[in-house]
Amino acid sequence: MSEPCGEIELQVQRYHPEHDAQPYWQTYHVPYSYDMSVLEGLQYVKDRLDGTLTFRWSCRMAICGTCGCMIDNQPALACHSFLRDFAPGPLRIAPLAHLPIVRDLVIDPSDFLEKMGRVQAYLQPQEARTPADGPYRQRPAAMAAYYDHAQCINCLLCYAACPQYDRDRSFIGPAALALAQRYNLDDRDGGRHARQPLLNSEEGVWGCTLVGSCSQVCPQGVDPARAINRNKLPSALDWLGSKLFRRRG
Repeated sequence: MSEPCGEIELQVQRYHPEHDAQPYWQTYHVPYSYDMSVLEGLQYVKDRLDGTLTFRWSCRMAICGTCGCMIDNQPALACHSFLRDFAPGPLRIAPLAHLPIVRDLVIDPSDFLEKMGRVQAYLQPQEARTPADGPYRQRPAAMAAYYDHAQCINCLLCYAACPQYDRDRSFIGPAALALAQRYNLDDRDGGRHARQPLLNSEEGVWGCTLVGSCSQVCPQGVDPARAINRNKLPSALDWLGSKLFRRRG
């Protein structure tokens, strides 16, 4: 740590389910420097003040998405937030909202992972290919159609910000819907028809109330609200096409 420029009060939500009935707040006082992140503040606590504090982190560069938490009631990456912006505190740090707590600041992402599987967020080539066919190349202009949506790092900040996911856990959610749209817009992909029944449902794009909080907190500029809104037109056309087909039948 570089030369400290002050001290900040951190109020960290603690919860050990094996012996705590409810989460509670614990206070720590941490010296900070100008370039010290919230994640480094948590690491200071664990290394020097309280080794029982539990949180996730990996890259420290806003790439892996594992250090997401509620920082002063806003979903954010701890490595991408700086103590200087909250000094002298108190700064409250809690696990991401709307998700089950495993321990302290660690949440259980199982629901999100299950929904990622349901939307089939992976490339399904239009024609069968083998490694012998070589790279599945794509023109830069075609990639530009979905590139922003492909930047998702699965940090789950958008789920913590989404009021609809809080109200209805059957809602597929911002990141999964944005990633489904990423592959729907990929001109190499042939999986749209397999994805659309779920995306067209109330659990899918029509469950979104377009508050837009998901896009505001996204650290990578994925803009899930835009991805969901863009998919509503093809979804409406699917519905209209089904009605016309039935009438003609």
